[in-house]
Amino acid sequence: MSGLTLNAVTKQFGPFTAVDQAQLSVPEGRFVCLLGPSGCGKTTLLRMIAGLEQPSTGSIVLDGVDITALPTHKRNLGMVFQSLALFPHLTVGENIAYPLRIRGIGREEQAKRVEGLLDMIHLTGYADRPVTKLSGGQRQRVAIARALAISPKLFLLDEPLSALDAKLREAMQVELRKLQQQLGITTIVVTHDQREAMTMADTVVVMNGGKIRQAASPIEIYRKPADRFVADFIGSTNLLPLTVEGGRTLVLGQAVAGFAPPAGQSTASLSVRPEDIHLSAPGEGRLTGRVTFIRDLGGTIETFVDVAGAEVVAVSTPRERPMVSVGQEVGVVIDPATAVVLAA
Repeated sequence: MSGLTLNAVTKQFGPFTAVDQAQLSVPEGRFVCLLGPSGCGKTTLLRMIAGLEQPSTGSIVLDGVDITALPTHKRNLGMVFQSLALFPHLTVGENIAYPLRIRGIGREEQAKRVEGLLDMIHLTGYADRPVTKLSGGQRQRVAIARALAISPKLFLLDEPLSALDAKLREAMQVELRKLQQQLGITTIVVTHDQREAMTMADTVVVMNGGKIRQAASPIEIYRKPADRFVADFIGSTNLLPLTVEGGRTLVLGQAVAGFAPPAGQSTASLSVRPEDIHLSAPGEGRLTGRVTFIRDLGGTIETFVDVAGAEVVAVSTPRERPMVSVGQEVGVVIDPATAVVLAA
């Protein structure tokens, strides 16, 4: 099978389990983001794929070959570290050519490859420039080019954009994604930035506590989260308690139709994105609350509603702005088609 497969990969450091039974299949040519809070195990998982850490149990298979015990230098992969790890005493061209030189590639082939990579990263003519004279974004591109110099089967990046300012970071996200699509190389990026993962990846792998909580497309992660952690970690959501009492389904103690807890359970959580909350006049079949705060952000308006002591947030565009005011009693409409029922 072509691509990368992780089979129940676990990594323990003494009594601490950093990665717990990670199971993942990455088809060839896909762009994958490992996403999660600090300490969730994403960098440890990447380091095991790279061969920099040895799994305690489980196996790693690349293109049908078990590489679990294979040394890093024999895995044919390129890696960009958070620190970039460029050689400050070498020029741009020498940095990019370094992995080719240590593999015994001839000077003529090195020069040809360096020239092609500089064209690809839009730094034509920079071969003789010291890396210390480059901007942050330029150094980032040189690190990427160096990792791609050996035409690796797998391209790994550990929070490669974290040191860049916000504007440059967004520009580099686009550059990196376009480059990956151009080359068709299987790419795995570690990030804690939701926006980065959602805008770049074919597949987002959400991790927490060493476990993979969900691996799916960005839109599925956002619209159909697997559990409360994923729903709360990705974007903003309203997590509302859902119960069944006397045959009626209640949300925040008020009867609603169209929802039910998972089979055999009397309690659950309802995840509703703020943009899917609609406000109206109070009435049957909807929650009733009172507006406590309105925040106009220009492109969007956030309306905060107190429903039975819980805060519900609705987001709308200026064109759809609800005609409500602070202190007003309103109906909170939840569409069953856009809400997700999650196990308690």
